[in-house]
Amino acid sequence: MGRLAGKVAIVTGGAKGLGAAFSMALGAEGAIVVIADVADGDSLVERIRESGADAFQVPTDVSEEAAVKALVRSTLDRCGKIDILVNNAALYSALPLVPFQDIDVDLWDRVMAVNVRGSFLAAKHAAPSMIERRSGKIINISSGTAYKGQPTQMTHYITSKGAIVALTRALSRELGEHGICVNTLAPGLILSDSILQNPEHLEIARAKVVASRALKRDGYPCDLIGALLFLASADSDFVTGQTIAVDGGSIHT
Repeated sequence: MGRLAGKVAIVTGGAKGLGAAFSMALGAEGAIVVIADVADGDSLVERIRESGADAFQVPTDVSEEAAVKALVRSTLDRCGKIDILVNNAALYSALPLVPFQDIDVDLWDRVMAVNVRGSFLAAKHAAPSMIERRSGKIINISSGTAYKGQPTQMTHYITSKGAIVALTRALSRELGEHGICVNTLAPGLILSDSILQNPEHLEIARAKVVASRALKRDGYPCDLIGALLFLASADSDFVTGQTIAVDGGSIHT
């Protein structure tokens, strides 16, 4: 029996890239996986079901409060509870590389709406179910770039990921009295399907990032799974407000 047998896990942005890897891993440990994404996750749902777990998708734009409310309502109607929330949805690989002074204000606001507001809204509306049961795990996905910056013309993204670290710290204080753990998983540059489809980012960052690591190799989605499952399971019941960086030792938190 998996470590997460009987648990219900929402993964925002869970249909592709790192989110798909997270969804598969949670399902493999026995969780019922709710994929919240604007992208089509039907094939991933089938893969999870074929592995013996249960999954379903609720199409969700996390930047829209009504959509997040509907996500939570659909999950509770079908499953009766929410045990795990992985706030993974974010704009990253498709963003153009632009010097900060040339970033359009509308694009800046859209990045903040998805990357920051989306995590806030998902936590806001999932938390009441967790509070009622005095149990829950919220895992916010940040990035090692929030700690060191990057000369990669991604100031909007890096700023949003710094906000995620602060959000985790704030929520851990507010929700701790209800037995809810809130932590951050901060990947380094990971060769997910999404970033491999947008090689501009890789061309600029890959060599420098690998050189900055104590473990001098590329990172892959599978490298994140151990930390994800630790934060999602009872193994981390006395861990909250923390950031776990999984980046081969590029940063030290």
